[in-house]
Amino acid sequence: MNLLTRSKIKPLEFCNKVTASSHTLKAIEELLKSFELRQRTTSDVRQLNRFITTVTELVIGPSSSLDIKIASAAIEEMSRAFTMFAPYRDVRKVSIFGSARTTPDSPIYALTAATAKALADHHFMVVTGAGPGIMEAGMVGAGRENSIGVSIRLPFESGANSVIAGDDKYVSMRYFFTRKLMLVKESHAFLCMPGGFGTLDETFELLTLAQTAKSVPVPIVFLEVPGQPFWTPLMKVLEPLLLDHGLISESDISLYTITDNINDAVKEITTFYANYNSIRFVDNTLYIRVQRAVPDDQFLEIATRFASLAVDGVILQTSATPEELKENDMPDLPRISLKYAAKGFADLRGLIDALNKF
Repeated sequence: MNLLTRSKIKPLEFCNKVTASSHTLKAIEELLKSFELRQRTTSDVRQLNRFITTVTELVIGPSSSLDIKIASAAIEEMSRAFTMFAPYRDVRKVSIFGSARTTPDSPIYALTAATAKALADHHFMVVTGAGPGIMEAGMVGAGRENSIGVSIRLPFESGANSVIAGDDKYVSMRYFFTRKLMLVKESHAFLCMPGGFGTLDETFELLTLAQTAKSVPVPIVFLEVPGQPFWTPLMKVLEPLLLDHGLISESDISLYTITDNINDAVKEITTFYANYNSIRFVDNTLYIRVQRAVPDDQFLEIATRFASLAVDGVILQTSATPEELKENDMPDLPRISLKYAAKGFADLRGLIDALNKF
C-alpha cells in the first residue's frame, strides 16, 4: 500500500517548494521504499498521512528555525524511545517518580528499592528517569534486567545512574515533555514517592491525565515511609480545599491510593490487572477488554449497578469489534461495552474493581 498516493501533499510538490539537498532527496527515496515494503493498517495509513502532511507544511510554512529545531528534535527523541521500548511492549511496567536528591542511607531509598523488588517479583518492569536518588533505588530493587531508564540531559547531572548506564534499555532525552511522555505512555501503573517540584509536577500531571481521560485507567500509588508521612498531610490540605471550591469531584479522590505499606502498594497495582486488561474506544463506544468473561447472572448485577456510567444505561458483554479484528487488536479477549457517560476515568474504577473479582 503506497501511503503517499493518499497524502494531501506529495513529495514532488515538497521538492518543488524547497531547495532539497541530496540528503533530503535520499531520505524521501527511502521513505517511498519503506511505504512499498511495509503493510500498515488503515488507521496507521491515516495517521502517517497526517504526519507527512504536517512535516511538509512545517517546512514550506512560516515556521521559524527554532520551531523546526524543536519539532525535529522532539520527533527524533520519540522515535529513539519508541524503538527502545518496542521489545517490551507486552510486559507490564510501573513508572516510579521521586526525588533525585534522596541519598542511599535514607529510609525512602530503602522503601523504594524494596517495593521495586516486590513489583519485579510479580513480573513488572520498572521505568524511572534513570538518575540518582529514588530513580536509582527503583532500579537497584528491580535489578538491571527489569529496569528501563529515560533520562533528561541536565547541566548539573552526569547522566544515567550506574545500574542502567550503557544498557540497551536506556534512552536520554533533551526535553522534559518528551521524557514525560515516555514515562507515562509505556507504563501500566505509577508509584509516586516523596519528592520536590519535579516529582509533584509529574504526579499532578498523572492525576490530570486520568481525571480528564487523556490517559488510560491505571493504578496510581502514593507511597510514604511509616512514621514519616508526606502524601497524607499534603493531600489532607489539598483535597478539602479543592472540593470546597468545586474544583474536583468526590470521585476524583479514587484516582490514587495513599499507603505506607509495601504489600498494600504492590497489591493495589497487581490486583488492578487481575482480570482487567485494557480499554479502547471504537466509534464513541468504550470497550473494556478482560481476561475472562463474567458469568451472565453476575454480570447482570454489575451492569445494573454501574448503569449510570452509560449514556443509555446499557452495559453489555461482547466480543472484538470488526475494527479490532482487522487490526488484530487482542481479538480473543472478551469485552464489556458501554457508551461512557463520564468525562474522566475516576468513575470507571468501581466497574474495573468489580470485573477484577472474576
